[in-house]
Amino acid sequence: MPALGDALEFMRLIWAVDHGLQKASKRMAASAGVTGPQRLVLHVVGRFPGISVAQLAATMHVHTSTLTGLLGRLQRRGLLDRRRDPRDERRAALGLTSAGRKLDLSVTGTVEAAVIQVLDGLPARKVRAAREVLAMLARQLGVAVDSADRPLRA
Repeated sequence: MPALGDALEFMRLIWAVDHGLQKASKRMAASAGVTGPQRLVLHVVGRFPGISVAQLAATMHVHTSTLTGLLGRLQRRGLLDRRRDPRDERRAALGLTSAGRKLDLSVTGTVEAAVIQVLDGLPARKVRAAREVLAMLARQLGVAVDSADRPLRA
């Protein structure tokens, strides 16, 4: 096959990652009962109990309407709790149920486990460089992201 050039080769790899994410999400749905995006929601809400839907959407870089169905499914399954914020009745505060907390802790067989394994095998400078490239690409595509110099690991 002839060389694709840097841009097309990079896009090909991004699409390979996207395809891998979709496949892993289907496997997670079958094995753990939640998809990748559902698990990400549980993880973010678990880290930030009381987070609003708007804050969650901003964290995940999606519109609030994108989360409506996902949040409803998690709530119906008894994994997510949505209650009115006592400080602002118009705002819903999200939290995890005990069943949701169990799924939040489980890492085996998830996309997150694969990411952790790859990141742990790389020097910090390569992780920073990869994050910077991804953040710049997201910005170029019109998605507001945090500064690339913020540490990835706590």
